[in-house]
Amino acid sequence: MKITLLGCGGSAGVPMVGGDDGAGVWGQCDPSEPRNIRSRSSIVIEGDDGRRLLVDTGPDLRSQLLSARISAVHGVFYTHPHSDHVAGLDELRAINRVIDAPLPIAANAETMAELQSRFAYVFQPWNGEGFYRPVVEPQIVAERQFVAMCGLGFSVLGQRHGRIRSLGLRCGDFAYSTDVDFFDDGTLDALANLDTWVVGCFQHDPHPAHAWIDLVLEWRARIRPRRMVLTHMGPDMDYRTLCDELPEGVEPGFDGMVLESH
Repeated sequence: MKITLLGCGGSAGVPMVGGDDGAGVWGQCDPSEPRNIRSRSSIVIEGDDGRRLLVDTGPDLRSQLLSARISAVHGVFYTHPHSDHVAGLDELRAINRVIDAPLPIAANAETMAELQSRFAYVFQPWNGEGFYRPVVEPQIVAERQFVAMCGLGFSVLGQRHGRIRSLGLRCGDFAYSTDVDFFDDGTLDALANLDTWVVGCFQHDPHPAHAWIDLVLEWRARIRPRRMVLTHMGPDMDYRTLCDELPEGVEPGFDGMVLESH
């Protein structure tokens, strides 16, 4: 199983729009380190048969797929309805054209309702005469459910993300948990015996809706994955500084990073 980190930045990316010269706000990130350039968080999981599951459709989706040289995906799993995870849904029209079929999408009931409100046209029945808009086939999923999609089987993990619920997933010995600040014991138990865990970690200091470094290290001490990769990182998280400070087995991700797991 191959996992590509399309993006590993927070909702505003790095650099954030702004700056006295218009070149962006980098915070503590060194502009000369290319791995500090972060688009909005998303991954692709590719199974042994070559089919791919996309997790979230952020506003950078088109450029992410081109950069990663990924021409097609075969389904989408949504973690939650915030704009940095759904606003690129219109880019799925190109995927429809490549696979010449409607695209299955999975989300919990709350996220699917938000997608239907914001993108009602993509849920209209397809007439089979080409793709002039994205066309999707919705599937409602729930926490602790096992889902078969794109030739992959994965468990849906429940998470707290500030005032809302978000979803993670576990596929084999790999798990993805972005936009989270709390796991209940059931989810922590479901994350046991991982090989690779990609987990959101927005900054160094505590945050009301996102995990921070000390918190993810507490989770690691309980779960004990072989490898932990941080994602959804803000401008406080300089790549080289993190490489120097984090313990062995924990590392910052970067856009385009490729992982292998079982």
